[in-house]
Amino acid sequence: AIELTPTELRLLVFLAQHPGQVLSRDQLLEHVWGYAADAIDEKTVNVHVRRLRTKIERDPDAPVIVVTVPGLGYRLGGG
Repeated sequence: AIELTPTELRLLVFLAQHPGQVLSRDQLLEHVWGYAADAIDEKTVNVHVRRLRTKIERDPDAPVIVVTVPGLGYRLGGG
């Protein structure tokens, strides 16, 4: 079993509801946290993604589950 915080779980579920789709930090903030983004808040997404990766990725430094799409955001899976 993997213990996720409520925010980590909401983040993972939201990504899973949009398989293969790149989701921007703004979209994640709006749908997972429930508010509009600013530059500081976008870093919150990065921190939560990093923490989620430490729990679900075999190698968090080379993620294959929650993938960064440079300049755009994140997506679930490598495809």
